[in-house]
Amino acid sequence: MPINKYLAEFVGTFFLVLTIGCTVLAGGPGVIPPLAIGSALMVMIYAAGHLSGAHFNPAVTIAVWLRGRCPSSDIVPYIASQVLGASAAAATVRFLRPAAAAAVQAMNPDVPRALTAEFLFTFALAYVVLNVATSKRTSGNSYYGLAIGFTVLTGAFAVGDISGGAFNPAVAVGITILGLSTWANIWIYLVACFAGAIVAASLFKMLYPDDK
Repeated sequence: MPINKYLAEFVGTFFLVLTIGCTVLAGGPGVIPPLAIGSALMVMIYAAGHLSGAHFNPAVTIAVWLRGRCPSSDIVPYIASQVLGASAAAATVRFLRPAAAAAVQAMNPDVPRALTAEFLFTFALAYVVLNVATSKRTSGNSYYGLAIGFTVLTGAFAVGDISGGAFNPAVAVGITILGLSTWANIWIYLVACFAGAIVAASLFKMLYPDDK
């Protein structure tokens, strides 16, 4: 049933954002949050890939739709499930770590650099997803979850200090609810992430025109 797909998207996005919030607010050593976040994404992808495709990211949903592997009827329910999952996770983090949540300070990113960082690594994420999880050439592989999780891990290490390392509009909603970013800056993630996804889907279709 379709509801299973949407519930899978909710759960996967919930645990991704829960991990982001708990590790970042806990102030763990610099290497810990990216490793935990990439690992959480990886295991949730393996858990739900067979149910929903394990997008957990509105930008990935758009990329997969443009590539032709997501029905138009799933776009709104998928994105709604992802945003609800992120919002519920943020509320849970605030409950689990109230002192840290109360003391958090929003980052103030340099807009051109943040836009560039979010665009590049959302592009990389969507490009990897399309190649390892939707391509006929890699159909049935066992490494798709690892490849996708490690793409996020790489981006978090590379540009997390520049943009916050969201690469995901639902994550952007979650970190904004947590106070790690401001509502005034959420447009940075929306513009950069969706643009990255669109370019990734366009490049994939250009490289593999016969992979319908």
